[in-house]
Amino acid sequence: IPGFGDSPPAEMALTAQGRRAFLDRVLQELGMQRPVLISPSMSGRFSLPFLLADGDRLAGFVPIAPVGTKDFTAEQYRAVQTPTLILYGDRDTGLAPQALQNLQHLPKHRVAVLSGAGHACYLDKPEEFHRALLGFLRQLK
Repeated sequence: IPGFGDSPPAEMALTAQGRRAFLDRVLQELGMQRPVLISPSMSGRFSLPFLLADGDRLAGFVPIAPVGTKDFTAEQYRAVQTPTLILYGDRDTGLAPQALQNLQHLPKHRVAVLSGAGHACYLDKPEEFHRALLGFLRQLK
């Protein structure tokens, strides 16, 4: 993610609109048509603005305790028609409950909770994570 971790700061990462545009450019450069966007933690700063503006370009959305869910209103979430799998570990007691509280306003969502997993639930319980993800992917058109 530009501007996070050891990556150099990126001017466009400073605003939600810039982060949406960055993700749009990445998807265009990769030639992706209706991808499923998987968004753990800090990537929420990029994926959520994209989802709210361009969710119809996604086949599905899989937020994993993403950052930034409180930056948007319930009404904004309710307008999104993208099938969504809200995924998190039950030991993530910080970010996951807040993300769930906000993301549950997405009308086409379902929830998968990984028992015994923390914030990086895909690392803590990889088999359960992949089982939930593959189940979601199979039911998409």
